[in-house]
Amino acid sequence: MSDVFWLSKTGMHDLAHLHFADADASYEDARYAMFGVPYDATTSFKPGARFGPRAIRELSFNFEPYDPSTGVDFCEVPVADLGDLSVLRLPEDLVGQVADVTGDIVRDGKVPVMLGGEHTATIGAVRAVRPEVYVVCDAHLDLRDELDGTAYSHGCVTRRVLDTVGDVVIIGARSGDSEQFEVAAERTRLYTADTVRELGIAAVLREVLGEFGGRRIYLSIDADAIDCCLTPGLGTPEPFGLTPLDIREVVRTLAPHAAGFDYVEVAPFDAGQTAAVAAQVVREFIARHWVAGR
Repeated sequence: MSDVFWLSKTGMHDLAHLHFADADASYEDARYAMFGVPYDATTSFKPGARFGPRAIRELSFNFEPYDPSTGVDFCEVPVADLGDLSVLRLPEDLVGQVADVTGDIVRDGKVPVMLGGEHTATIGAVRAVRPEVYVVCDAHLDLRDELDGTAYSHGCVTRRVLDTVGDVVIIGARSGDSEQFEVAAERTRLYTADTVRELGIAAVLREVLGEFGGRRIYLSIDADAIDCCLTPGLGTPEPFGLTPLDIREVVRTLAPHAAGFDYVEVAPFDAGQTAAVAAQVVREFIARHWVAGR
């Protein structure tokens, strides 16, 4: 890889569990390259998502390596945890950093798995992966053209993705101004949280696969897609959302079609619920993608 700014994983970092459990492969041997983006500079409500990557990694050590639903033992899956990006301050610079790192991973024939950190980082990852379809689970539409003086705010992520990806699917949204809902109706396939509750997540995913199956997907999970009463470690909490089981079903269904994945916006000031769900969903993505490719 080119010279990217990773934190060392030696010495006390290992003792502090600053790597994902069982992500012990060398980069050369890895099929999946994981990295964290500890950044929340554009957060508009509660800061704390910068601590998300660390919390997700720490919670990952709570779980057994064996996944009974797939028969996958994570000790046998070649995953490398590259550590955390030493992030730049300005959001547009951060987007460039993430694009550079993700681009290296993709060119080396590996699948990028990103841990956030605020959602802004996803813009860079999507630019590098260049998917045909972007699927995001999010409480918020994130379709503002700018917020607080920047076009690279966490509230502008899906709008920036639309600059480069023609087909966008939003699942679980329940927050946005009238202009954003107009943009969503015109330019995306939107399944609000109410729609998911009415149709069921299985029916929603059948529709998504019916239209986009077989195409390269980038899959992004914003932690606040889940009802904040269930996972309260969030910077911008919204009630009446999806459930952890809904998110798991999205990942199980779409992982085989994905060329890149992230789980972002974990702000771990709860009792660990939000990071625990994130860690397990990351494992679900890797297991389902690995089995499909194998």
